[in-house]
Order: sequence, then structure tokens, then C-alpha cells
Amino acid sequence: MKDLAWGIAATGGIARTVGAVIAAEPGMRVAAVGSRDVTRARELAGVLGAESAYGSYAELCADPVVDAVYVATPHAQHLEVAEAAIANGKAVLCEKPLAASVADTERMVRLAREAGIFLMEAMWMRFNPLIRRVATDPRFGEIRSVHASFGFSSPYDPLHRLWAPELGGGALLDLGIYPFGLAQLLLGRPERLSMTGSLAPSGVDAEAAGLLTYPGGRRALVEVSLRGAFPNSAYVVGTEMRADLQAPFWAPKRLVLSGPSMEPEVYDLDPADNGYAGEVREVRQALAEGRTESAVMPLDESVAMARLLADAREQIS
Repeated sequence: MKDLAWGIAATGGIARTVGAVIAAEPGMRVAAVGSRDVTRARELAGVLGAESAYGSYAELCADPVVDAVYVATPHAQHLEVAEAAIANGKAVLCEKPLAASVADTERMVRLAREAGIFLMEAMWMRFNPLIRRVATDPRFGEIRSVHASFGFSSPYDPLHRLWAPELGGGALLDLGIYPFGLAQLLLGRPERLSMTGSLAPSGVDAEAAGLLTYPGGRRALVEVSLRGAFPNSAYVVGTEMRADLQAPFWAPKRLVLSGPSMEPEVYDLDPADNGYAGEVREVRQALAEGRTESAVMPLDESVAMARLLADAREQIS
């Protein structure tokens, strides 16, 4: 079987991180890098061992050698790149959030499904083995509560992607998808959402806190901020067992399980088996099996998250 040939769309920090994971993964290689700045594309192509570099995303997506495109552009450009990749028959792994708006998310999913092309949101948290352990361990009984926070202090700069509305800025889209995503993974879709927060001068959400409620009184408390440092840890409470996820909870290196009828169990992450490796392996496995969607990160879950985050932003606008 030939190596899965990837095209990397963008040259920022996350493109470099995931590109390096792909380049190191057996059975994969980075074949091309695309950017609006061809000099940056050539530089990253040299680092990752790619033979081609392009000064546009359209050229990258049209490269016949490329099997799959990893979209690492700012949120607002996700649809543009994914649409070009899908039109060229390339599988797509797109950074979270899948798109900057509900409409763009729904359009991307519709295009992929109509074309029969694999598409997945790069929600690497779901592929972390410690997160997978929490999600699949039956010893919790009924999960009753999820608490998670993600916050740091970022200097206000209306031109920076975190603060610029035209770039999909705001705490909820960039950070909130992790605590909301943990709640979604473990509790499903909430019946009600109650939010509070504040806006930056540019109009994006600078901080947000929410209570998500589920049938039977189950709940999730989530908090995100660009204005202050938070613990960035999480805990999950079930009727029979509790999980404590070490910061950063979305990429934990240690998990502690405890309960009234058990000795605490400590699990440490194998550095070679992180969420980035898991998500690119999922793409390769899906393509080998002829699947166009992931069972670990289904497209319907991505659409549901886009709608939930939009509702959250609406409540604090």
C-alpha cells in the first residue's frame, strides 16, 4: 500500500505541529504545502520533506499527488479551502471549529456528503487515549457532572485572530469548543443552555461561562476566557467513579480515576500516542475502509457543536 500523501494548507504553528506528526507517522508523508505566501510554503515544505509548495490553496488542492488535505487556516477560511479540496476529490481533515459559522459548517458537511468525500473536524481531544478511556469506561455508572475550564490572558489586539471577528475570533470558537466538546462527548446534547460573559471592543466574546443541563438533572459547567488564567483542568463525576484530567484537560498527560469502592488508578499518556497522531490515523483507516465519516468524530456532532456555540455567543452578545 502506498503512503497516504498529505497537503498542508497554511504554515502557522498548528500546521507545523500536525505536519510534523504526519511526516513522522509510518505510511504517511507530506507531499505539498500551500499558503498565500509561497515563500512560507517553500520554507515549511523544506522542513517537512514535501516535494511541492504552492502560493495558493487552490493549487494545493488541485495537486494530483495529494490524497488528503489538512486545513490549518484561520477559522474564517476553512470553508474556502475545504470546498476546493472536496471539489478535487481530496479527503479533508479540517481544524476545529469545522467552520466559523453554522451556515458554513452545514455547507461543508453537505458538500462532502454529496460528493462522497471523507471529511472530519480535527478535534484531537477525542483521539487522546486518556479521553477515550473516560468516554468508554463503564465503571462510572451514570455520569452526572462535567466541569471544565480553558482560559489564559491574551493582550487585546483587534488585528489578532483571537480578537478579530472577520477571522472567527472570540473565546468560544477557539477555546470553548474544548470544554463544550468534553460535555458533548460524555453527556450528549443539552436540553438547555444558560450563558454569561463579556465582549471585547471588537465585538467578539472575551470570556464566557455556561451551565448546560441534560435530562434528569445531569449538568456541565464550562468556562473560557481570553482575559485571565484558569486551571485548564477538568473533572467528571459519575454515580460510581470520578475522573480527574490533568491540565491541559484537552490533551491530558495524566488521568486519575477514583471512587468509594476502588483504589485510585493513575494512567499516563504515551507521548507517541497523542491526539494528533490519533486523528491522522483515523483518516488513513477510514480511507482504507472506504468510509466517508468518522465514528469517533461524526459530522453530525460537528454541526451540533457549531449550533451550540452560536447559541452561546448569542446569549452574551
